[in-house]
Amino acid sequence: MTKAVLSSNIAYTLDDLKALSSGDMLRVNQVITDNLASNIVLIDQLSQHIIYSGGKRLRPMLVILSAKACGYTGEDDALLAAVVEFIHTATLLHDDVVDDSDMRRGQETASHIWGNEAAILVGDYLYSRSFQMMVQARSMQIMDLLANTTNMIAQGEVLQLLNINDANTTEAKYHEVIYGKTACLFEAAAQIGAILGRSDASLERAMADFGKHLGTAFQLADDALDYSADSDELGKNVGDDLAEGNPTLPLIYAMQQGDDRQNVLIRSAIEKGSREHIESITRILEKTGALDYTMKQARGEAESAKSAIVSLAESEYKQALLFLADYAVDRSF
Repeated sequence: MTKAVLSSNIAYTLDDLKALSSGDMLRVNQVITDNLASNIVLIDQLSQHIIYSGGKRLRPMLVILSAKACGYTGEDDALLAAVVEFIHTATLLHDDVVDDSDMRRGQETASHIWGNEAAILVGDYLYSRSFQMMVQARSMQIMDLLANTTNMIAQGEVLQLLNINDANTTEAKYHEVIYGKTACLFEAAAQIGAILGRSDASLERAMADFGKHLGTAFQLADDALDYSADSDELGKNVGDDLAEGNPTLPLIYAMQQGDDRQNVLIRSAIEKGSREHIESITRILEKTGALDYTMKQARGEAESAKSAIVSLAESEYKQALLFLADYAVDRSF
């Protein structure tokens, strides 16, 4: 079990986080359930399949914890946490179509069960539903933030698509992609909490920076786990990134550090989008230190996240945020 030692020298665990957030997350789940309802059966079936398929709910939890840490005591945190989860879910539906994935979180993907057309259209439904819901919060600042965030997510997905099968993708391009596809929604989730808490501009920026670094750490760790975790534990096939021809940081670094033979093997796998030599490539990643390099970056981002909120008032919610930063990189799936 992951334990974080916080600035107050209190050991914090995942059980502590669940206990602290359980009541609020029940509120979030109720909002999600209430707003998934549709008289179109397929929308109900497909959206509930992915919403309730065992996700970690880190993004909506980040909205809740950030709002509480910034002193918010109202009810709109649950509404906006659900909005963030709907946006995230919509991106997953679209991602699985683009990536031709048949497995996510240990279950068949919606696109595999119902087809690509249905997955795309229900993803669009969740996007539009999220914007209907965010209007209810009556905050132009939050609407502006989430509108810009969803646009950034779309750009990140397009950038990733352009990098597919491109073995010349640079580390800088990779980081641009993971900001768009992952970190910017974490950034928005934490910033929403600060806006709800009517924080000053300095604290709002600090919370946004916390979310951005947390999301970056989370994605870096995910990309390392793609080659180091067990399939059942990971909830998807090991080496899925390679099969998609997706040049993530472990592969980019291994090509930089490996010899000509190793470089050719990885380059060929990326260009073909093939898992055929996954065992050999995994050994190369280990031998070149690519996984260690990726995790070192992830831990650096987690530390940057914690440093960003050093001025945040001490509370059990701040402790939970600090724990999340460590959990993002110390988890096994």
